[in-house]
Amino acid sequence: MSPESDAELLREAVLPGTLPEALRAELVAFRRDLHMHPELGNQEFRTTAALKRRLEQAGLEPQVLSLGTGLICDIGDPDDDRPMLALRADIDALPIPDMKSGCAYRSTVPDRAHACGHDVHTTVVLGAGLVLAELHRQGRLPRRVRLLFQPAEEVLPGGADEVVACGVLDGVGRIVAVHCDPRVDAGRIGLRHGAITSACDRLEVSLDGPGGHTARPHLTTDLVTAAARVAVDVPALVARRVDSRSGVAVTWGRIESGHASNVIPQHAELSGTVRCLDLPAWRKAPDLVVAAIDEVANLHRAKSEITYVRGVPPVVNDPDVADLLRDAMTLRRGPDSVESTEQSLGGEDFSWYLEHVPGAMARLGVRTPGERTVRDLHQGDFDADEAAITVGVELFTAAALLDAGT
Repeated sequence: MSPESDAELLREAVLPGTLPEALRAELVAFRRDLHMHPELGNQEFRTTAALKRRLEQAGLEPQVLSLGTGLICDIGDPDDDRPMLALRADIDALPIPDMKSGCAYRSTVPDRAHACGHDVHTTVVLGAGLVLAELHRQGRLPRRVRLLFQPAEEVLPGGADEVVACGVLDGVGRIVAVHCDPRVDAGRIGLRHGAITSACDRLEVSLDGPGGHTARPHLTTDLVTAAARVAVDVPALVARRVDSRSGVAVTWGRIESGHASNVIPQHAELSGTVRCLDLPAWRKAPDLVVAAIDEVANLHRAKSEITYVRGVPPVVNDPDVADLLRDAMTLRRGPDSVESTEQSLGGEDFSWYLEHVPGAMARLGVRTPGERTVRDLHQGDFDADEAAITVGVELFTAAALLDAGT
C-alpha cells in the first residue's frame, strides 16, 4: 500500500468531520462571554462556574480544583488505566483596560481584559472536550483524555506549579497546549522542537543613600545617577558574564526617583525582568544579576536592596509530542497549515508541567489572513480571528485521537 493510501486510511480512522455549525456558533458565543467578563488570576470564579456548567450539560463530571478556581475533567472509560493525554488551557485575564472601541464583546470590567488570548485557549479546550465526549458516546475514543483548565498563568511564578501540586498530572502521560500568536494567520499553527519560550523572572531594586542639594552632589549619594547607572550598566555587565548564546536579557520596565529638580533624593526604585533562552543560564541568573547590581550600586555609594522573584523556566517541547501536534494538524488541514516558529523571549508557566511529563505547546494563528496590522499580546486592542477556535478544536481533537491510537 502506498504512503498516500496509508495516510488516507489513518485520516478516515481517527479524525472526525468538520464541526457542526451550531457548535461553532456556541463556542464563539462562549468565548465572547468570557471576553466580556475577564477575571484575574485566582479570581476566575465565574469562568470556572461557566466551564463546569457546560461540561456537566454534556454529561461529564468536572472537578473544581482545591485552589477554588480552575478544574479538570476526564473523558473516556474510567476503568482504562493507560496514561492520558492532557489538554491544558489557562483561564485568567490581565489587569489592563480593553481598548477595542466599538467592539460588541468588549470587556465590561474596568481595567481587565483578555489581552493574551486565554479566552480563546479556554474555548478551544472546552470545544475539544465536547467533541471528544460525543466521540466517546459513539465508542470512538479508545483512550481517556483529561481537560485541564488552569488559573493564574499571568501571576508569577505561574499557577501551574500550584495546580501540579493538586495532583492534576496523576495518570497523565503527555500534555499539550496552544498559545495565540497574532503573527500567524488563522488556519495555521507554529511549531518547533526544543525551547519555544524563554525563562522569565521579576526583579525589584531599591537604592538608598543620603540626599542633598543638587548644588553639592559631592556631599551626597547621587541616587538618580546611581539608578541610571544600574539601569544602563547592569544589563551590559550580565551580558558579558554569560555565554551570549544563552540569551540572558535584563530589561527595565520602571525607574522612579525624586520629586524636585534641585533636590537629590534619598530613594530610588527600579523594576524589570530577567529573561533567558536556556535552563542552565536561568539557574545561574539570580547570582549573576544580584552581584552586578551590588557592584554598580557600591561604585556609586548607594545601598541596594534586591528582590529577585523566580518566575518560570523555558517551555521545552518534547520532539515526539510536537510531532503529534504536527501530524494532527497536517491530517486535518494539510502540510501547509504548519510552519516552523522561532523561540520567543516570552514566558509561559506551561513549562512547570514539562518538569513532570513530556509535552508540547503550539502557536495558534489568530491573525485574519491578509491583515497587515499586528495587534500584539498584552495590549488593550488585542483580538483574535475567531476562526482560530475551530482550528484549535480540530487540532486537539485529532491529537487526542492520534495519541489514543498509539
